[in-house]
Amino acid sequence: MDIMAGTKRTHYCGQLRTEDIGKTVTVAGWVQRQRDLGALIFIDLRDREGIIQLAFGENSPKDIFDKAFTARSEFVLMATGIVRERSAKNKDIPTGDIEIEVTELKVLAKSETPPFEIVENSHTSELMRLKHRYLDLRRPDLQRNILMRHKISKITRDYFDENGFVEIETPILIRSTPEGARDFLVPSRVHKGSFYALPQSPQLYKQLSMVAGFDRYMQIARCFRDEDLRADRQPEFTQIDLEMSFVEMDDVLAMVEGYIHRLFKDALALDVSMPFPRLTYHEVMERYGTDKPDTRYAMELFDLSEIVKTCGFGVFTGPIEGGGSVRGITAKNAVTTLTRKEIDKLTEFVKGIGAKGLAWIRMNEDGTNTSSFAKFMTDDEMQAILAAAGAEAGDVVFIIGDTNNNHVLSALGALRASVAKRLDIIPKTAYNFLWVVQFPFFDWDEEENQFVAMHHPFTAPMDECLEYLEADKAKVRAKAYDLVLNGIELSSGSIRITDPELQKRMFALLGFSDEDAQSKFGYLTDAFKYGAPPHGGMGIGLDRLIMQMLGCESLRDVVAFPKVQNASEPMTECPAGVDEVQLKDLGLQLIDI
Repeated sequence: MDIMAGTKRTHYCGQLRTEDIGKTVTVAGWVQRQRDLGALIFIDLRDREGIIQLAFGENSPKDIFDKAFTARSEFVLMATGIVRERSAKNKDIPTGDIEIEVTELKVLAKSETPPFEIVENSHTSELMRLKHRYLDLRRPDLQRNILMRHKISKITRDYFDENGFVEIETPILIRSTPEGARDFLVPSRVHKGSFYALPQSPQLYKQLSMVAGFDRYMQIARCFRDEDLRADRQPEFTQIDLEMSFVEMDDVLAMVEGYIHRLFKDALALDVSMPFPRLTYHEVMERYGTDKPDTRYAMELFDLSEIVKTCGFGVFTGPIEGGGSVRGITAKNAVTTLTRKEIDKLTEFVKGIGAKGLAWIRMNEDGTNTSSFAKFMTDDEMQAILAAAGAEAGDVVFIIGDTNNNHVLSALGALRASVAKRLDIIPKTAYNFLWVVQFPFFDWDEEENQFVAMHHPFTAPMDECLEYLEADKAKVRAKAYDLVLNGIELSSGSIRITDPELQKRMFALLGFSDEDAQSKFGYLTDAFKYGAPPHGGMGIGLDRLIMQMLGCESLRDVVAFPKVQNASEPMTECPAGVDEVQLKDLGLQLIDI
């Protein structure tokens, strides 16, 4: 291994261009590959900005040529030389018109053969790559993602700073409060038997910052939720958190729209159309069957309840008589792709998410149709269904009924998304933003057999709904709003309750006794007694936002050191056991469960 002898890098490998021809430069990085052509040796040297070709030939000093000859994949090199035009150009890389004729070469570190090739879009198993994440992160596609994440964070801070926001760090060790998901708990050594929690969000602290008079708060905040993982969820995640005083909902939405417009312009050179469409919760559920719809494609739900309520077919009439509904979707130009075998798979899919079954009609190209239920219907009834479905030759119609209307909507919403993927009709380069507003304040929890807060108990109900708080919880709508992008919930927020009496009232309606409310949230409600300004805000999922912007399939592609499905990290093998001394210090003892 060579001593550096004070040589300094002058350029990143990927930053050199034809205008640098004739310059003497020094670059450093990892060997992507070495090509030995006998009298010539070429090395592709890689750093975070890209690749440059190093050239060694008959004019190279023997010791330099010998070092190049022994260089292998992932060796760390520093090379000094003159930039020259390449004779055989490579149009696939930005530096493909040039190379460096090396005059000095240092081997800074040698490498064993890596367990997988460091290449873009690697086909090596993800588990293997995550086990060696420090190598996986050398791959150009992941490096671009992490560098874009840095850029997005900088744009974020710049935008909110320019709009008068103050970045305030909130505690990581906090009191456990009920916020919907399980808390991660941290035992206290000093206060044995007591626990901190890791914050699911900085919700209460940012509201207290408004009471403190900071007016506009933001934070790129770390948040933690002990819940099952999926492609767009990690147990620890990052949130762009903000809160504003003396505002109404329109002010918060306009601020966030301005941020999104700035972000896409500066990071992706894209102009996002503003203002974003707004639909109420009721509208999105009726049209798309979900409160986070992907509006890049149509296939909206339609209601057949009035048409089939007297048809005599029990699969349809039963749900309606039971207070539910019968609804459907139409997949356009799908009859070739959605064969009977595919429809059987979709039937099992909807049964797996709670539907009792799936009725269907296939509109053949010759104008005829086949159906799973036609024999139970009159011609007029079938024609009425087809007219309501807007069905034409080549289409496939799917119908679901249930006594629970929410089950019908959610099943069709999931079916809509599954069918769109099978038909490959989702535009890959579109960014469809949508505000969903006027959420129900209360959500019925079937397991608990009671109403719970759909967002959190500090969300303000709409003024016109105050009269229904005790009389009819199902009618109460909240000053809550979500930002949706391409079927992913990016952000959730609300205008907050600042009236101590109304907050106390809401706690009671959610089943908190006065003692419980004071124990869990007393510091917040006590603060409201000393002049709380009207305020509201939201949290934007930074990981999800970056994932959507870059078109990635998983959050693991935009997080440097992620967890896998079982919430473990293969590289460090955490979580892991601790020794008895540590447990004793905390006053803890493990038991078999």
